[in-house]
Amino acid sequence: MSTSPKSQPASEYVEFWNDTLAEKFNRYQHILMNGLSYHSRVILEDLEIEPGARILDVGCGWGDTAIQLARMAGPRGEVLGIDCVESFLEDARRRAEQAGVDNVRFVAADVERYPFRSEFDLCFSRFGMMFFEHPVAAMRNIHKALRPGGELIFIVWRDIEANPWLGLPKRVVLDFLPPPGEGARTCGPGPFSMADPEVVRQQLEIAGFEDIGFDREDGPVEVGDSVEEAMRFQLALGPAGEVFREAGEEAERQRPEIEAALREALAPFEKEGKVVMGSSSWTVWARKPLDEAP
Repeated sequence: MSTSPKSQPASEYVEFWNDTLAEKFNRYQHILMNGLSYHSRVILEDLEIEPGARILDVGCGWGDTAIQLARMAGPRGEVLGIDCVESFLEDARRRAEQAGVDNVRFVAADVERYPFRSEFDLCFSRFGMMFFEHPVAAMRNIHKALRPGGELIFIVWRDIEANPWLGLPKRVVLDFLPPPGEGARTCGPGPFSMADPEVVRQQLEIAGFEDIGFDREDGPVEVGDSVEEAMRFQLALGPAGEVFREAGEEAERQRPEIEAALREALAPFEKEGKVVMGSSSWTVWARKPLDEAP
């Protein structure tokens, strides 16, 4: 399976990911998958997976976490990676084949709409949950996918003030350009839509989860192999990239000045050939009640 059911057409957010963002994400895959890996690495290193576990990886991207989870589950285990971008999954399938991991499969689908059965012991998501058009609907569908007692673990960014790797470039670009208007095309609610623990707790409770907890994780992220690459990355993706994209011709007219300002702002963070900045996330834990019927 590689698409959502025909009776359920893709949302505008899914279309935007595929027709606009996918190429940019693929271009900077090494930053997004490796440079930001601190936040998933510290969780997965300590996560205990039962041999033979069935695991769902939501917003699995290029498959690196799904493949790692498949290894942790062992040959009797199984992992399903879901993402709405088929081009990401093409790379994920190649990566799994090259790694010799055959207990993982990848499906292109919208998690809000996918017809899950109650079969998974764990659902994991690294920076995927923030982009759901209807977060509670997605959480309810994930709840449906889990067996009674199954666990949901997902990583989301804390607020933009706690993430200078995204906040600083946005402030620089806003010195030149207006913020995006009401009609701006977006990737969904956005990277900071789950920064408030109380809001997320309420969403999870409405979706039927219990034993909800939040762990804060602060650590470095690498946002480029040089100041030049970090600058181009910021203008392509994230809050600064959104401001630049939506400003259109005006952004292109001021590109030289904006690029120069970003280079100056990012230069102090270059260390040994890498641009390293601060970041902060929440790891959110929740469980489907054990006494709940599948």
